[in-house]
Amino acid sequence: MTPTRSLILAPALALIAACVGTPGPVGNASVPQPAKPVETQAYLGKWYEYGRYEAPFQEGCEGVTAEYSLRDDGKIKVVNSCYKDSLDGEFDQSTGKAKIVEDSAGAKLKVSFFGPFYGDYWVLDRGEQGADGLYPWSIVGEPSGRYLWMLTRGPQPDTATRTLLEQRVKELGYDWSLVRKTEQPANVA
Repeated sequence: MTPTRSLILAPALALIAACVGTPGPVGNASVPQPAKPVETQAYLGKWYEYGRYEAPFQEGCEGVTAEYSLRDDGKIKVVNSCYKDSLDGEFDQSTGKAKIVEDSAGAKLKVSFFGPFYGDYWVLDRGEQGADGLYPWSIVGEPSGRYLWMLTRGPQPDTATRTLLEQRVKELGYDWSLVRKTEQPANVA
């Protein structure tokens, strides 16, 4: 790398690090490839976060939701929402975009909330489509093994789904002790 290029890239990388914070510990040293293909239409809609590895950009977030919809340009609109520190806390929302990675059977995306900078979003596993045509749950990670999310279609998954998510996360090689369960409202209109 040339000295001039280093001078240009160093501040940009420092700015990115300041925006996203220091990542947490590696919870999976050998992240597997996604287990199943993902049909975009079956993934769209609203998801509730059941649990996650705590990430600096989500620190203290409760009532976390993610909503995915198609954009006119073929990309996916991503709207992440949460309440800071409690379900009664300050509402926060971020809007980004995602694009499907070629030759990934729809299971790998690149997501951006910061202009031209994209991060990996891998749907490592998901439930089978229900009568509504949607996947009922998904487990999302990325190659470093530092980030993990478990998503469900309702705010309070039943016991069978909670048990399945824990079992599947462990089977995928993740350290369950690092999982932080997300507080969600008891009733959602």
